[in-house]
Amino acid sequence: MQENFRNNNKSREFPAHSAKVHSVAWSCDGRRLASGSFDKTASVFVLEKDRLVKENNYRGHGDSVDQLCWHPTNPDLFVTASGDKTIRIWDVRTTKCMATVSTKGENINICWSPDGQTIAVGNKDDVVTFIDAKTHRPRAEEQFKFEVNEISWNNDNDMFFLTNGNGCINILSYPDLKLIQSINAHPSNCICIKFDPTGKYFATGSADALVSLWDVEELVCVRCFSRLDWPVRTLSFSHDGKMLASASEDHFIDIAEVETGEKLWEVQCESPTFTVAWHPKRPLLAYACDDKEGKGLILGNGGIFRHYPLLVLRFLFSTSHHLLLHAEVKGCRL
Repeated sequence: MQENFRNNNKSREFPAHSAKVHSVAWSCDGRRLASGSFDKTASVFVLEKDRLVKENNYRGHGDSVDQLCWHPTNPDLFVTASGDKTIRIWDVRTTKCMATVSTKGENINICWSPDGQTIAVGNKDDVVTFIDAKTHRPRAEEQFKFEVNEISWNNDNDMFFLTNGNGCINILSYPDLKLIQSINAHPSNCICIKFDPTGKYFATGSADALVSLWDVEELVCVRCFSRLDWPVRTLSFSHDGKMLASASEDHFIDIAEVETGEKLWEVQCESPTFTVAWHPKRPLLAYACDDKEGKGLILGNGGIFRHYPLLVLRFLFSTSHHLLLHAEVKGCRL
């Protein structure tokens, strides 16, 4: 696999947003990729063979779109969380906002329950609100006394997980939201959490630059990944649960083999990476990089793009001869 990574490489570039991209996510069927940006919009691209075609740009938020996610089983619906104290549910069939739900604070994280019935959104005041996905009304609201970072249901939909600023993973029963356990996972801020598609593991990333892999049933750490030097900002498991991507302010994305912890590959980047997302059915990774230096120009057919982060596709082949794409959003340069 490493040899195939090494020998097969090419790239294409596509305009994406007019400012930094905060979040990327694939629809459940893998046909669409959505991105949320500091430019207050979300964009949706359609994957057609070896390229992405921009389908629509979604406007309406009054502040940065900090995170988004798709409905777990309906490939036409996605939801965005914004600093404008709202979340918006969008339908790609009509390209319109289905619902706008006001919240009590500036929203920074969001997730959709595996059964599709509830949306959880967290804000900068460490309040997590659970919203009925059909009525768009709050079902419950929890104020926490610690810094809440990323939130997620487990795959079985009966537990709710939070990572916090004390290095802990808090596990609540769902839907009654009673504390089951608090795990001291890291010696410093526990930033992100992701569950693997098979339901066997979940992974956490921390400010200590470590990625921890946890057994879901036993709630014990089975191994750590320590190749990054900066706080781990984002994680994603491949569709088969065999690979784990992790990224930080290091200028590369680490691709690890889950069962051994060994490095399979590293994807070189020109700036910090804050969001990664594996395709739900293929070995295809999308990721977005910081655009601190994205003030140059790039020459394109028919014109010049100014200050536009670009969507770059890198093509590699895995040992199973499936097409492996790396999608990166980065700043333009001459």
